[in-house]
Amino acid sequence: MNRYLKTFYLALIAGLALSVASWAHAGMAPRGTGDLGIIIERASGSVKIIETSTQTVLRRVEGFGDLSHASVVYSRDERYAYIFGRDGGLTKLDILTGKIVKRIIQGGNSIGGAISQDGSLVAVSNYKPGGVKVFDSKTLELVADIPAVSADGTQSKTIGLVDIPGQKFVFSLYDAGETWIADFSKSRTPEITKFTNTGELPYDALVTDDGRYYVAGLFGEDGLAKLDLWQIDKGITRILDGYGRGEEKLPVYKMPHLEGWAKAGDHIFLPAIGRHEVLIVDQRSWKEVGRISVHGQPVFVVARPDGRQVWVNFAHPRNDTLQVIDVPSRKIIKTFKPGKAILHMEFTPRGEQVWVSVRDANRVDVYDTRTFERLKEIQAEKPSGIFLTARAHRTGL
Repeated sequence: MNRYLKTFYLALIAGLALSVASWAHAGMAPRGTGDLGIIIERASGSVKIIETSTQTVLRRVEGFGDLSHASVVYSRDERYAYIFGRDGGLTKLDILTGKIVKRIIQGGNSIGGAISQDGSLVAVSNYKPGGVKVFDSKTLELVADIPAVSADGTQSKTIGLVDIPGQKFVFSLYDAGETWIADFSKSRTPEITKFTNTGELPYDALVTDDGRYYVAGLFGEDGLAKLDLWQIDKGITRILDGYGRGEEKLPVYKMPHLEGWAKAGDHIFLPAIGRHEVLIVDQRSWKEVGRISVHGQPVFVVARPDGRQVWVNFAHPRNDTLQVIDVPSRKIIKTFKPGKAILHMEFTPRGEQVWVSVRDANRVDVYDTRTFERLKEIQAEKPSGIFLTARAHRTGL
């Protein structure tokens, strides 16, 4: 018996030594992933793997194709990033080794994706051909193809794809004005539930962080569409109907991103389409309770994790400015101009830092959210989206 135990322990030690050696060969010591993330370099089809604790770049990885409208989701262990490119590319990246595990071209024009509640499925939202494709997260093998064709034969772009509890995905059809739920809880052949009265031209959507409400913005109408996912028998209802009624319509320079919504306490802060305003919505009643005049047309309206501040960036031609709203007073407490083309903001999980991409200056700035001091400048080639691994544990991101 002792001989067998000795053999077992020797094998265990050898295995550990081999594991450490393999990490050393990869140029990295064993480490966790909780303070890592990715910066998208949109012009060069590359990404930078970053560490927020030291505000440094660990490595740069190339070969991701067209990243002009890229987004990222993470595996539940935070090790693998799934990167969705505008060219229809879906790429699985190991952020610990900096190696591309697999890359496929699954469509002609895709705009984003989601990962299922259990982490086993990755879904991609496509403009061309319109529809959603779902893949095995380990192998990237195709699991399901869901063409976005409405009852009257309309082929639609798909937008607003998010994961929700129960191993389901929700998305909307831009051209048909519909919202669909794809349920993978019983098998890998989804059950599809369709809501045909979403409204005219849904352009983006969000799901609340508890996974209950799906809200789609409408480009063709002055309002938003809401679906209570706990009571889907009630169907789609309209909220903020006519929020711009009686006011002059302005040209829309860039569509706002609803996934960059801000929730602070019982209120949601949303960008108003084409307006120089942030709307404040009471989440209990889903009625407007206020609005804040801001510098330009807001694109992302993002809350610091504690909900005390809301940070706002803006569409061209006023995209050189950031504004910070103090939630209790609903006042703008800071306006500053980091540079042209501020495209994205990402908070560290506890909110002490915010990372800001300044595309035309080829850099990412890191700010202290208490003092507004710029802590670090990181060089990057035309940076856009910044995605930290904490997203792995949040519904809808």
